[in-house]
Amino acid sequence: MSESVLERVYVVPLRDAYEASRTRRAKRAVNILKEFAKRHMKGEEVKLSEGVNHLIWSRGAEKPPRKIRVVMKKDKDGVIQVMLPEEAEKSEKEKS
Repeated sequence: MSESVLERVYVVPLRDAYEASRTRRAKRAVNILKEFAKRHMKGEEVKLSEGVNHLIWSRGAEKPPRKIRVVMKKDKDGVIQVMLPEEAEKSEKEKS
């Protein structure tokens, strides 16, 4: 990944995912997270880390978390990386 231009920590509300049918809630939560990232970080392409995906799907498709804390990093190309705070710290330690 190229050097990040912008890095922010957000708590993203996923409660609107519960308006979807029971079997589609986790998928809707992923879409809500991607839309949030595009709107707040002003980017076009959003990539979720494996940890974020596992956290959303951890309790199955019917019960995603109500909110999630994430770190969003935007690089020079406008690609937004969404990751958990623990993953962001680990990647920073690996770089140095």
